[in-house]
Amino acid sequence: MIILGIGNILQKDDGIGVYASTYLKENYNFSPDIDIINGGVEGINLYSIFEENQEVLIVDSIEIDDTPSSIYLIPADKLRGYGLNSGGAHEMGVLQCLDMLELQGKDTPTVNVLGIVPAHITFEIDLSSELKEAFNGYIKVVLNFLNKKGVEVIKKDELVSLEEIIKRVRRV
Repeated sequence: MIILGIGNILQKDDGIGVYASTYLKENYNFSPDIDIINGGVEGINLYSIFEENQEVLIVDSIEIDDTPSSIYLIPADKLRGYGLNSGGAHEMGVLQCLDMLELQGKDTPTVNVLGIVPAHITFEIDLSSELKEAFNGYIKVVLNFLNKKGVEVIKKDELVSLEEIIKRVRRV
């Protein structure tokens, strides 16, 4: 299984998937091991991830008409034609990866999107107060999903906070 964080950290809440995947990588170990990838805005360039893996969990923001910080777990095939988030290039590219596999007659992995409704998509490196408040709950949903898949979650002794992860990104 792969956890794939996608989103644009330069656009506030759109970066939630990158922050979440970094947080998981910094604070947890998994048994069996899970690859956690920050896909950022790579979109179609993530094709090999889908080609080489049987199961992918995408963490990202998702544009649905609902209260900001609402969380949805949706099979990716239910999103085809709609695009993740606001239809940005990285999200459309992810769905196109699946379409390309299908068109080539290759097996498509089981892909689920754990999306959280953004409050603000603006040009700023940060998360809105709404998503910061919901962040621990969002991570718990990821961990519960993994537990249901038979993955043991082991919290590391020294934890890195969400605020520290955001600060690191600002310095880069």
